Amino acid sequence: MEAAGLGIFMISAGIFTTLFEYPGSTVNHVIASAFVRRSFIGLAMGVTATALIYSAWGQQSGAHYNPAVTLTFLRLGKVRPWDAFFYVGAQFLGGLMGVLLVAAILRERFQQPPVSYAATVPGAHGVAAAFLAEGLISFGMMSAILIVSNTTKAARYTGFFAGLLVFGFITIEAPFSGMSMNPARSMASAAPARDWANLWIYFTAPVLGMLLAADAHRLLRGASSVFCAKLNHENSRRCIFCDSRNLPLLFLFGATTVLSGTRGFDGGC
Repeated sequence: MEAAGLGIFMISAGIFTTLFEYPGSTVNHVIASAFVRRSFIGLAMGVTATALIYSAWGQQSGAHYNPAVTLTFLRLGKVRPWDAFFYVGAQFLGGLMGVLLVAAILRERFQQPPVSYAATVPGAHGVAAAFLAEGLISFGMMSAILIVSNTTKAARYTGFFAGLLVFGFITIEAPFSGMSMNPARSMASAAPARDWANLWIYFTAPVLGMLLAADAHRLLRGASSVFCAKLNHENSRRCIFCDSRNLPLLFLFGATTVLSGTRGFDGGC
């Protein structure tokens, strides 16, 4: 499920990036503004991300689709190491398969510049700006996820907040770093493009940004304020994360966190 999720995301990214950025595309000629083209790509990817989070498989797996997200919840103690190992492996494999499928179908339109496998690369402001931008947007994304998903009245809208941020980041931040926030997403494009020069940015900055967001959240709201690793917990599908814990502790957590305004156990696991 995690592999399919990132694979589908990369298929969508490849198709829409080619549609708007390939010089031979009619859409590219009609829309002269790079900002407007990015906004349409951002909208398409935001909708894709939201749909994947609320999909049947997203409800089941927790809809991480990103090693940085999984590692953050591992640090928070909400994912077991063995599960995290397979989640991360699946994410890398799925992302690569998605890019290779698009490359096989669209060929040079997707493979050649300026599309270049939809690779994430530093913009005109350089490597330092790209690293800082990736760290900041990753910090912002994880902060939003942790706040919204652990707030009783807002938890069900976590996927919409995540999709909205994807839209905004692609529209505004992409000129600085290509907007990744995801080591597996960047690796999926870099491998077939054989562009390894700045891949380290996308392996380090997103992870550091999200881990810092987790530490900041624990510092401000307490370690017990994070309920579960699922992005969308408002469903009746089995939760592999909660099942790994003692139910009495979950009920105790629910009783205490409802009083503080955070989301507790609702019996949905």
